[in-house]
Amino acid sequence: MSGPTFLNWPVFRQFSSGDSSGRGPAVTSQRQRDTTPRTAGADSVARSVCPYCAVGCGQLIYTKDNKVIQVEGDPDSPISRGRLCPKGAASQQLANGPGRITEVLYRAPRASDWQKLDLDTAIDMIVDRFLDARRNWWEDRDEHGKPLRRTMGIASLGGATLDNEENYLIKKLFTAAGAIQIENQARI
Repeated sequence: MSGPTFLNWPVFRQFSSGDSSGRGPAVTSQRQRDTTPRTAGADSVARSVCPYCAVGCGQLIYTKDNKVIQVEGDPDSPISRGRLCPKGAASQQLANGPGRITEVLYRAPRASDWQKLDLDTAIDMIVDRFLDARRNWWEDRDEHGKPLRRTMGIASLGGATLDNEENYLIKKLFTAAGAIQIENQARI
């Protein structure tokens, strides 16, 4: 690359190209013209919600070959208007982190090792335990005959990584099941 000359001087380029305001191509360097965005090679873009807190900032998730390559704030989001906090901006690591567990692991009571389970087996185990706890701890009426229709064997502690819609549905599910001990980490 040759050194700076009078013809490369931005003020000269500004007047010779007709860019009188100095805000167009006259003031861009060759390096700036050669730079491409990180998202230029993306196959697809998906809109999502940041998983970290209950605010619900909008995200644009750029993928290439079914792998997340970039996460940016969604400028159309009325909540965050294209901005993300440091945790939200780093959520690409949540999908691509080398320590991410992608299989269902189960450790039996008093066992020292984890074993892999298929998803259907794990879900069936959870459902069986949920129904047993509801059935075994159900309180239909109190000692005076007043209706309670509740269970003390089920409690829920929601996480702040769930969005508002998920927390709403979880609250509805546990209330319908008769649980009264329902809390959320974002509120504590």
